[in-house]
Amino acid sequence: MTITTPSQDKAGQPVAGTASFSKFMRVLDAIAGNTGPGATIQDLSVSVGYPKPTLYRIVDALLAEGLIINKGGQQFGLGPRLISLASQALESSDLRKVCREQLMALRDQTSETVHLAVPVNGAMTYIDKLESPQAVRMNSRLGSQVTFYSSSVGKAYLAALRDDTHRRRLVSAITFEKFTDNTLPGAQALYQEISDIEQQGFSEDREENERDIFCYGCAILDQHARPVACISISIPLFRIAADRRKAYIEPLMDACKVLSKKLRLLDIDA
Repeated sequence: MTITTPSQDKAGQPVAGTASFSKFMRVLDAIAGNTGPGATIQDLSVSVGYPKPTLYRIVDALLAEGLIINKGGQQFGLGPRLISLASQALESSDLRKVCREQLMALRDQTSETVHLAVPVNGAMTYIDKLESPQAVRMNSRLGSQVTFYSSSVGKAYLAALRDDTHRRRLVSAITFEKFTDNTLPGAQALYQEISDIEQQGFSEDREENERDIFCYGCAILDQHARPVACISISIPLFRIAADRRKAYIEPLMDACKVLSKKLRLLDIDA
């Protein structure tokens, strides 16, 4: 049987414009991932490696479609049209809808910020976030990504995988970057932590992604016992409860068990 990929037509020939579309997506990803006030042409040249004339053409096209904006001084950020499309995609997510009630209950019970994340392109992407009602809040936003090795959602996802070949493939693709003094240094340390998570049923981000922020994570499993999403609770270190298991870990694990059961009953996986 012949399977036609999205980049091929029914005759198995490359679809015209596929390469150009890929370039546009790489530039959009680079702009979205830029941590400064905006991505410049020089920033994009370094991150995607395209010649500047090519980048100018792509940027002009993206500006014309409202997918990016000029934030001043030739610094580019995501535009309102792209943000609107992303919001519509999130609102239509069956997984997000199924999880919402449980996420709200978990946020209200813990009084801390709760995230729902799914694996996308070698990282975990936040598809829902409920802010803590307390004064200090998290800097994360919907659509932003965190790594498999520095976040509680990433480590929970890896630990829940039953396909060891798939897990090793994901870990082998990681380029370990040090975000704080506590960030795991490499694959060996990550595998040791995965083993610990498998035993205890939850993961921890001990100021590994961001200083002074402690997170707990747990996976949601589908009807085939495969992880499809993870939930985290993020707590500023200065107000973390003395009894962490009762305050955060047990409510988190209970929420994930309830949602895993829901997914099995509804036959929803992603």
